[in-house]
Amino acid sequence: MANDTIKIGNVEILHLSDGMLEFDLCNFFPTIPGESWRDYESHLTAEHKVRFNLGSYLIRSAGRTILVDTGLGPRPADTPDVPWGELLRDFTAKGVRPEEVDMVVMTHLHRDHVGWNLTADGARWKPTFPNARYWCSRTDWDACHRPDVQPQRFPNAPTCVWPLADLGLVDFMDGEHALTRDLTAVPTPGHTPGHMSILVTSQGQRALVLGDAAHSPVQLQEPDWVSRADMDPDLTRQTRRALLDRLEREHIVVAAGHFEAPGFGRIVRLEGRRYWRGL
Repeated sequence: MANDTIKIGNVEILHLSDGMLEFDLCNFFPTIPGESWRDYESHLTAEHKVRFNLGSYLIRSAGRTILVDTGLGPRPADTPDVPWGELLRDFTAKGVRPEEVDMVVMTHLHRDHVGWNLTADGARWKPTFPNARYWCSRTDWDACHRPDVQPQRFPNAPTCVWPLADLGLVDFMDGEHALTRDLTAVPTPGHTPGHMSILVTSQGQRALVLGDAAHSPVQLQEPDWVSRADMDPDLTRQTRRALLDRLEREHIVVAAGHFEAPGFGRIVRLEGRRYWRGL
């Protein structure tokens, strides 16, 4: 089993998971013909589907405990057999208490990254991580309030995001933003208008929590492949190409929440092509 924890200088990054999702290829990558996947079948399930881990990362640094992304959320009462809703159980299994988290950072506000932000308390909402402030991009915050965008792109924002403002718990990132001494939010837009990746820097070492700048290792070799979840496909392609160039050039460790768990790896080049190499 892959190690769920890595060290970047003095910073510890722990992988956590809310479970997984599976999609038909034509559903998630509707513009990519099925035959184009022939060389990448090792990345597919036996049923020829794409499987995505619902990864979150707990970062411990200089006395701070930061959770990046909060998964898809609790299992629905009417469909209790869904393969997600595992995040708090994974907290317990790995000896972490929600009370330890003092900062929640959302790479973006899609439903599978904000699901455990809040917990129902009767007719009210309470923070799942009671000692934390919640950080998100102001651009995404504005986007998730647009009536022409919210229902399709941010369907759980009314229950998982908007109440954070009423509770006085939300803070905003505008452009590149220093979150702590070791963590910087870096704009990587396209998947959502305000999508952020989180750069960890400590003792000359670096890692990047990718968010959804890529969903599959296949996109390292096919950076122009976009998914139905990418809100601005052209900008997504531009961002991903520039980001992959930087990650390879600067030898930055990657924490990719939708790749096979725990999602830690590097971008390597072989015979002129990029590949994913897990740690």
